[in-house]
Amino acid sequence: MIDFRWVSLICQPCAISSLLIHFFLLVSKAGVGLGHPQCLDYGPPFKPAFHLEFCSQYDSFGCCDQHKDNIIAEKYWTIMDNFDLQGHELCGGYIKDIVCQECSPYAAHLYDAEDPYTPLRVLPGLCFNYCSEFHVKCQSSISFLTDDKRLLEASANRVDFCNLLSLPDPDYCYPDVAEKLDLNKRLGSVVEDPEGCLKLCLVEVANGLRNPVLMIHANDGTHRMFVAEQVGLVWVYLANGSMLQEPFLNLQENVVSSPWHGDERGFLGMAFHPKFLYNGRFYVYYSSIDEEYVEKIRISEFRVSRDINRADPFSERVLLEVEEPAPNHNGGQILFGTDGYLYIFTGDGGLNGDPLGEFGNSQNKSALLGKVLRLDVDSRSPDGKPYGIPPDNPFVYDRNARPEVYAYGVRNMWRCSVDRGDPLTKKGRGRIFCGDVGQSRAEEVDLITKGGNYGWRAKEGFECFDLMLCYNASLVDVLPIFAYGHSVGKSVTGGYVYRGCEFPNLNGLYIFGDFMTGRLMALHEDESKNEWEKQDICMGDLTTCAFPSLINTHSNYIISFAENEAGTASKLITNEAHTTDTIRVIQRESKSHRTLVTFRSPQFGSIWQSHFGDPAVYSASTTGTPKCRGKVAENLPKTHLKTKANAHETRKNIWINPPKTPEKAEQEPITRRAAVGKSRHRRRME
Repeated sequence: MIDFRWVSLICQPCAISSLLIHFFLLVSKAGVGLGHPQCLDYGPPFKPAFHLEFCSQYDSFGCCDQHKDNIIAEKYWTIMDNFDLQGHELCGGYIKDIVCQECSPYAAHLYDAEDPYTPLRVLPGLCFNYCSEFHVKCQSSISFLTDDKRLLEASANRVDFCNLLSLPDPDYCYPDVAEKLDLNKRLGSVVEDPEGCLKLCLVEVANGLRNPVLMIHANDGTHRMFVAEQVGLVWVYLANGSMLQEPFLNLQENVVSSPWHGDERGFLGMAFHPKFLYNGRFYVYYSSIDEEYVEKIRISEFRVSRDINRADPFSERVLLEVEEPAPNHNGGQILFGTDGYLYIFTGDGGLNGDPLGEFGNSQNKSALLGKVLRLDVDSRSPDGKPYGIPPDNPFVYDRNARPEVYAYGVRNMWRCSVDRGDPLTKKGRGRIFCGDVGQSRAEEVDLITKGGNYGWRAKEGFECFDLMLCYNASLVDVLPIFAYGHSVGKSVTGGYVYRGCEFPNLNGLYIFGDFMTGRLMALHEDESKNEWEKQDICMGDLTTCAFPSLINTHSNYIISFAENEAGTASKLITNEAHTTDTIRVIQRESKSHRTLVTFRSPQFGSIWQSHFGDPAVYSASTTGTPKCRGKVAENLPKTHLKTKANAHETRKNIWINPPKTPEKAEQEPITRRAAVGKSRHRRRME
C-alpha cells in the first residue's frame, strides 16, 4: 500500500556541514560496472544472437558477435601453432585473455580508442602486475601478438614494456576492469568525510521503472511528476505519490534504443511549455531513425489530450531533426528559459575527439551538433521552418553560423537546469547550469551565456585537448565554473540550484553528482572571489540514520536530478544503464528523525525521500503559493485526508507540495476531464 505520515520540519539551527540532504533518488538494482561501456566502433555493448564459443566470458554482454569471435579464435590458434605443449600450458591462458579484450564491454577504453591523438592500440591496456607476470612467463610470445616496433623494442625490459601497455586511466586496465565491474555491483557505501560534509539518509519511496532518465513537473499547479524511461514511456505520479496505470506518453515504436548497457540513445529529454496549463503543449527529445536507416535526434511538439494525464499520440509536430554520425554523444536536455524560449543541448555527434570536419562539430557554428540551440516555438520562420528564431540570438546575422545557435563548443552536456532565483530577491534567476561530460581528462560544470564558446574540442575542462586549437589566438572561451579529474569521477551529471523554502540554509547551492562513481557534490558561489567552492555530500553514519525506514547506502549511478513545483530537489539513480530491467527504484533522502513520505513495493524495489533539516515547513492549501511556516497549515484538500491503514500502523496523507495559483491568462485552462486525484493506478505499492 501507499503510506504517508504527518511531519514537522523543525530542527535546531545548524551549519551547512551538518545538514542532512533531501531529494528524490530514482534507483535500480543491478550494476552498471565501473564506467561507461563502449565498443571499438563507439557503439554500445550487446548480447550476441548466438553463443560465443571462444571468448565465452563475453557471451552475455560484450562487443563481439559470433563472426568476430571466430576471427579472434582463428588469430589465437595461428599464434599458438608456434608453441609446444609446455608453451600452450604456460602462455595459452594469457594470450587468450589478451586477444579476447576486443570483446570486452570496455574495449574502447582498453584500446584507448577515445583519444584521437594516439593511434589505436594493437594490444589492450594491461595492469602492471598482470603484465609483469605475462612478460616473465611469455616474453617470447610478444612478437606473435604484435609487430609494433616500439612494443617489440621495449619487450626486452619488463618495466619498459609494461609501462607502454599502461593506460592514462588505470581504472580500465585488464584484468582490474573486470574485477571492479563485480565490485561496483554492490550498493553505494557510506562515505565518511573527516572534515565534515553534507550528510544524507534515505527513505524508501517507489520503484518499478526501466532506466528512468528524467523527472519533471508541468508547473500547472497539479504537483504531478512525469517520469520518463529511456525506452520512450512517460509515467505520471500524482501529488499523493501514486503512479497511474496508463502512461502519459508511449513513443516506444518511434524511439531508437536497445537493451544493452551503455547505449546512449533513446528518449532523452522533455519540457513543458511555460503556458502548458492553457495550451497543453510539451516537447520531447529522442533518438529516431528514418526510412533510409539514418539515425537522427528529433525534437517534437505534442499536445495533451482532453484527459490531462494522457498525451495525444497523434499530435506530434516535428520541429527539428539532426543527423547523428555515431550512436554516442546524443545530448538530450531540453528546457524553457525564463525568457520563454526553448533551449536544446546537442552532443558533438560522437566518435572520439569530435573528429568530423576541420575543427570538429562543436567549434563549427554552421553545424547544429555540439551546441546550445534556442528556438521560439510560438512562431514560424519566414523560410518555412516550424519554429521561429529569437531576434536576439547571437549569430542571427552571421552568414557562417546557424541562427539557432545560442552557444557552442560543448561536448555532451548531460542535464542542465534553470536557476529559479533567490526566493526573496530573485537574484540568480534565469541562470542555466549544465554538466558537460568530458572525454579522458576532466568533467565540468558550465554556466551558459549567450554566444559563449565552451572550448571543446580545443579544451577539456581547464586543460588543452587539441593543442592547435587551444593555442589559437582567436580562441576566446568561457571557462567552467568547476571541473574535476577522473580520479574523482568519470561522467558528470548536472543538477539544480536549490531554491526550495523547506531548507533555507541550502539556498543557492548547486547540487550535482557523477554518474559513474555515485559521488554527490555541491557548489557554493563565493562572490568576493568570483569563484565556486565545492563541498562533498556524504552518507550519514549508522547513528545518524538509526531510525525506522532510514538507510545510509544507495546505488552508485546518478542518471539525473530533478525538482518539484515547490523547488525541492531530487535525483534519479540507477545501478544499471539498461533499458529493459524493471527492477528500478525512486529514492529520496531524509533527515534521520523525520520521515516525510514512504511508498513501498518490495517486489520491484523502492523510492526514497529525504529532508535537510531546516526550521521550515510548507503551508498546504488548494490555492496560493508555498509559504515557509512553523507548522503544517490547515484546510488540506479532503481527497488528501483519507487515512490508509495496513497490518502494522495507520498513517495519514500529507500534501507535501501545495498547489500554486496559475497566473491569469487570456484563454481558459485546458479541459480537465480526468481528475488528477483519480486512483487509476498502474500498481499500488505495498
